[in-house]
Amino acid sequence: MASTQPAAHIISLDHLVLTVSSIPNTQKWYKANLGMKPESFVSAATPSVTRHSLIFGSQKINLHPLGKEFEPRAASARAGSADLCFLTQDDVKAVRNKLIENGVEMVNLGSEKADDGVVERTGARGKIRSVYCRDPDGNLIE
Repeated sequence: MASTQPAAHIISLDHLVLTVSSIPNTQKWYKANLGMKPESFVSAATPSVTRHSLIFGSQKINLHPLGKEFEPRAASARAGSADLCFLTQDDVKAVRNKLIENGVEMVNLGSEKADDGVVERTGARGKIRSVYCRDPDGNLIE
């Protein structure tokens, strides 16, 4: 019989992994549009392989090249299959305008779309104001 107690109580996100079709294009897009810092590193598990990530705050996104993912990996790794929500202290409408200036196509929210392209959502810690676009692989970015 399974225990009624969880095996762990998670307190924060350390990192997540995106499978991408082009590490340089991904790093360029996230740096230019979301201010993330590209990083190259060597894992102790695979010292002969240079790995890549994006650093923001105290978290990071590790990048796996499509077709050459590192083990262990998702059972069905695919580029463009993630929905990611990031928080900022910047004015959301200004962020949206800057993304548009940078040539980023915003996601059409249909009838829900507000005049300024900003919508209300419920985040992990309460209400948030959101805008949506896609990264170079088609991952949804909120």
